[in-house]
Formats: sequence, structure tokens, C-alpha cells
Amino acid sequence: MTGQDTLDGQKPLIVIASNRGPFSFKQDKNGEFTSQRGSGGLVTALGALAERHEVLWVAAALSKGDEAWQAQHGEQPVDVEGVRLRLVRHTPRRYDQYYNVIANPLLWFIQHELWDIPRKPSITGDTWKAWRNGYQPVNQRFAEVIAESVQDTDRPIIILPQDYHLYLVPQTVRDILGDRVQIQPFIHIPWPGPDAWRILPGEMRTAILTSLLASDRVGFQTERDAFNFVQCCRLYVDDAHSHGSRNSIDYRGHRVEAHTYPISIDIEKLEELAAENETRLLKAQMMAFVGDNKLILRVDRIEPSKNILRGLEAFRELLVNHPEHRGRVQMLALLVPSRMEVDEYQDYLQQIMADAGMINAEFSGESWEPVRILVGENYRRAIGAMQLYDVLLVNPIADGMNLVAKEGALVNQRDGVLLLSEHAGVFYELGDHALTVSPFDTYGTAEAMHRALTMSATERQERAEALRNAVKGAGIRSWFYAQLEDTMRSLSSQARKSSTS
Repeated sequence: MTGQDTLDGQKPLIVIASNRGPFSFKQDKNGEFTSQRGSGGLVTALGALAERHEVLWVAAALSKGDEAWQAQHGEQPVDVEGVRLRLVRHTPRRYDQYYNVIANPLLWFIQHELWDIPRKPSITGDTWKAWRNGYQPVNQRFAEVIAESVQDTDRPIIILPQDYHLYLVPQTVRDILGDRVQIQPFIHIPWPGPDAWRILPGEMRTAILTSLLASDRVGFQTERDAFNFVQCCRLYVDDAHSHGSRNSIDYRGHRVEAHTYPISIDIEKLEELAAENETRLLKAQMMAFVGDNKLILRVDRIEPSKNILRGLEAFRELLVNHPEHRGRVQMLALLVPSRMEVDEYQDYLQQIMADAGMINAEFSGESWEPVRILVGENYRRAIGAMQLYDVLLVNPIADGMNLVAKEGALVNQRDGVLLLSEHAGVFYELGDHALTVSPFDTYGTAEAMHRALTMSATERQERAEALRNAVKGAGIRSWFYAQLEDTMRSLSSQARKSSTS
């Protein structure tokens, strides 16, 4: 953080609220607990944040081990590896309604614009029960725990709710704590335009938007997301006006800013992992699979938004339209299971495996298999593979950011070419140095694959170097500290106004 990080000599108390916490817990036969640090951008960002600030993290207890840990420690936050952690327990039924009916898939599919609107979704009585008995009370409990945890401090307080699981937290926190806190949610996934939100009944939509408008500012991945939020508020919320602004809303005498904070990766940590012996071993295994062939790689969670099926279709078109690549190029898809309890995700994985099998059945030779799918979560294996690709396919239908594009650009050792969807959030940072594809244009994606595979060494090197430099120019610390800079600036402004009034 480069600006002021104290107010009147006091460092702020930073409260992060998220569905998934930074640690998971297991209890052995003797009742002792072991903790495992989670992966992902938010957790790695926290490592940098905790170096200079006191952080309280409020998260849901997701496993039996988490629940046992919470039961043992009660209502007080507990220090875990430098982070003060407070877990929130919910009944299984309530959590299921909150997470598996409202947050996923309803809100997630709306924000990625993936619903087949003529057929799905239908807002049934069960949906309303899940909203009223699941999503609302879980958010209410999160807000109450946050308020309980900070009520006795007189320090500046910054509250950072994370993502679509906790849209109703800002309003309840504001109702309890008033203006003594800065509230700044961050939305990790895309925020679509007003038409996508017409799926939600007015009561649900208004509750979400007015809760977010109880914040001081709302963070988004891209300028497009921030603009879409402003437009949604103008259209759907009475008394909300932008007055021509693209990045702020005036609501009942209160200005709410819509700011852009593109999330990034922990550069130093990723470079360390890439150099580890285990990563090198896994990289060698990938090299044995690829051999002398060129590699088209994708690394994705198994989510419909990632557009894996059209990626396979495009690869098939490459083999049909450019047969010179047969026997000389392979596609490797490293896929991480995601929300397998949701029917749409199970169906999607089944279709992926079926389509990959049909490509192999049609084109395989005696010693060449064009497609290999590896399912499972192995981050070091992914890093090893990313060092080897000639082409990295990142073609989502919609993506808040997509950190794979940044990770691949940083660690790749073959001057690999990035094929990048124009609908990925990262497009706004890396698009100038990638080959742009429409996620719906399989022919165009196949032609982009062909161009990447036949590109001159000079152009490949220039593009790869530009991608690396762009990634190194803005790491995960910059992402989090930019948010803190803005909140501290607001707190300082409030303090000046109070002192002169």
C-alpha cells in the first residue's frame, strides 16, 4: 500500500466475509485439529494483506471438521497462521437452500447469462422458500456475526464482503453499525446488463441491488461490469440516479461508487511453485504424453461458462479443415470438478467426455490420440502443463477474470500463444497480445488455432514477452491494496468533515 494506511495513527480493522474461508479443518481421533490453507486468488491476496494489517475473516463452516472447530472455539475469533478467523455455522437445510438453490445455480447462471430462458429457470414456490429460509437468513447471520465481532473496537473498520453469496450482507451491516464502517463488496464474477436480471422477481432483485447500494463502493473486475451495475440500479431501483456517470449511483442522498479492481495472481508464489521438484516431475509426465507434438492446452473448472464443449468442437474443425495437423498436435484438458451436486454440471461433464471420445474415435492413429481429458484438482500438474503449451485456449462464454490466462503467460517456456475469448474479463488486460476469439465461433477458433500453430517464432516470442510483462506489472498485492487505498481515502475524508462540522 503506497498511500495512507492509518487514520489518526490507528490501522484499520479489515473484515473479509466470504462463503469459503482461508482454512479447512480436520479433527483426528484424539480431538486435535489440523488446518489446511485454501487455494485461490483471495487466499493468496490475504497473505500479502496480513503482512501489514489486522485481518478478521468471517466464513461459513463447510465441513464436519469446520463445525467441530467452531464448536470448540465458540463465538470468539481465533488466530490461525496470522489470520483472526470466525466460522459461522448454518443448519444443513438452510445452507443447502442458500447455496444450491439461490447462489448456485440461480444467481451464478444469471450473471453468466447461461439460462435457457424459454425453458429455465422457473421461480417456483421452492425457489421462494430457498430465498426466504436460506439465502436471506444465511446473509443475515453473516452480517450479525460481523457486527458482533467489531462492535467493541473504536478503530476504523473496513468490511469486504466477497461475491454473489453475500449480496444481502451490506444492508444488514449498515442497519446495525451505521456510518461508522466502510463497506466495500467485491464481485468476482461478471455483472451482466439489465436484461439478464429480469429473470429475478422484483422483490429479490430489489433486495440485492438496494443492499449493494448500502455500500460505500462496489468493486468489479472490469469497467463493463461496473457500468452494467450502474445501469441496473438506474433501471430497477426507485430513487437511484447516475446523473450521467458511468461509475457511480446517487441513492437517497448517498453516492455509491462502482470501481474496477482487476484481480491478479501471486507472481512470486507461482514462480516458486513452478520451480519445485514435484512440479518438475509432473511436467516431465506431461512431456512424455506430448512427445514431439505441439500442445493445445486448456485448464478449467468444469463449469458451463468455460465453454469446454465448443473448444472441443473447434479442435475437431481444426483437424477436419487442416489435416496437416493430424498426428502432430494434441489437445490436453485439465479439468477441475466444480459443483458436482448440481445436475447441470454433471450433465456438462458427461457431454465433455462423450465429445472427447468421439474425436478420438474419429481421428486417432496407431500411436496418436488427439484429445486427453484429465479430471481432478492438481495445481502443480497444471503449472507443469502450462510451462509446455504451444497454444493456451481460454474461450469462456463469460468470465469475471480468468486467472489461467495470467498464470500461463507467466510460466510458459515455449513462447506459447494465448487464444482469448473477448468475453473474458482478462481480455481487457491481455487482449492486445493474444489472438482474440468469439466463444461462439468454432470455425473462427479453429482458424485461430491454425494461425497460432503456424505463427513465426519471432511473432510468438514478441507476443509471449508482452503477455509476461503485462502480468508482472500488476500482481495480487496491487489488487488488494488498490481497494484499501480507496477505503482509507474515504475514511480520511469523513474524518476531515467531522472535525470541521
